[in-house]
Amino acid sequence: MSALFPDTRPEAEEVLIYLLRQAPPWRKLEMVNQLNQSIILLALAGLHERYPNTSEGQIRRHLADLLLGEGLAEKAYGPFNVEAT
Repeated sequence: MSALFPDTRPEAEEVLIYLLRQAPPWRKLEMVNQLNQSIILLALAGLHERYPNTSEGQIRRHLADLLLGEGLAEKAYGPFNVEAT
């Protein structure tokens, strides 16, 4: 078996894979949801750093642009309004 995690001992990786295979579907979905929430928090932190004087509404729109792409975000939320709050 090839190493999925090169910084992890093979024995530990085997245990991790075994535990993931044994997890019920609801737990796997819960883990994916937690990862998605972490990604959103990291993206928001990066957007706040990149645009420090931007309103929360504009930050959320930047997030939509990142997650959906500018075209779909515009279809869903309308054109990006720099002066929106």
